[in-house]
Amino acid sequence: MRLAFFVKDVATEVDEYATTRLARAAAQREHEVWYVGVADVELGSDGQLVAQAHAAEFQKDDTLESFMERVKERDAERIVLDDLDVLFLRNEPVEDLQERPWASAMGVVVGQMLQGRGVIVVNDPTTLVRASSKLYLEEFPESVRPRSLVTRDPASIKRFVAEVGRSVVKPLLGGKGRNVFVIEDGDEANLAQITAAVLEDGYAIVQEFVDGAEDGDARIFLLEGQILEQDGKMAAFRRVPAGNDPRANISAGGRAVPFEIGDTERGIVEAMSKKLVDDGMYFVGIDVVDDKVLEINADSPGGMQAIERLYEMDVCLTVIEALERRTSPKLRRSG
Repeated sequence: MRLAFFVKDVATEVDEYATTRLARAAAQREHEVWYVGVADVELGSDGQLVAQAHAAEFQKDDTLESFMERVKERDAERIVLDDLDVLFLRNEPVEDLQERPWASAMGVVVGQMLQGRGVIVVNDPTTLVRASSKLYLEEFPESVRPRSLVTRDPASIKRFVAEVGRSVVKPLLGGKGRNVFVIEDGDEANLAQITAAVLEDGYAIVQEFVDGAEDGDARIFLLEGQILEQDGKMAAFRRVPAGNDPRANISAGGRAVPFEIGDTERGIVEAMSKKLVDDGMYFVGIDVVDDKVLEINADSPGGMQAIERLYEMDVCLTVIEALERRTSPKLRRSG
């Protein structure tokens, strides 16, 4: 299998990233693995999509650090992206919105072009256009998501909070816990300032506060519409916020602790599974509190390091094995 990981910038990749773990797992299984940065693609006069790519090769006893160091040290090589079997989109468009707006949409654009040329692209680039925003969650059954409002009207936000009560206000396009606020009620003294801060990032999404969210949420990984598991162990963990900070994001100081999947979580996944599969959402992370999903992470879901450390297992191998099954009919036809 010829597989490329599409990332923000090869030079800034970090060995602890889930992407590194996925790439190492693929190379460990002797696949041809490449890293391609957002700025590394070229459409030639012959119509081919090519890239200056960095090879990722596994060596015995490789650590994540040594594996990633070698990727960066190798000279870039020109490869034809049309010849790939799989393009794995792992860039986060929201991170480029401010400083490199030209780069934000490149992953889905390149992905759509290659998908039209017979390359398997994960996650599906057309759905990712919607899934990159929190609006995608609104396409799922009401039973699995909190009551919410998406708007740029401060007055609408105030009315929603007055009607619903305790709510969370955050950017529709955002991540890593940036500008996430808990509002107690419509009489919140700082509501105008909070609303203004969130609206600086575009549309706001206001969600009814789900009881228990103050204690963190559960990150559950789904592969092909089912809970990702290995040897009977489920890829899920609870993210606990630091102190009084309402954000459980690891990047915002939260910590990961074990989490046991129950009937409630299984019911949520069952309600979401068919649509995720139909939409081509091959590998996603969902953030769950009680019986509600607060977010769907589809661009570049992370947290593999927490799974590895909590349960001493490498579920990235399971992700790659599923890709092998997915590409095998294509490889048989081309052979």
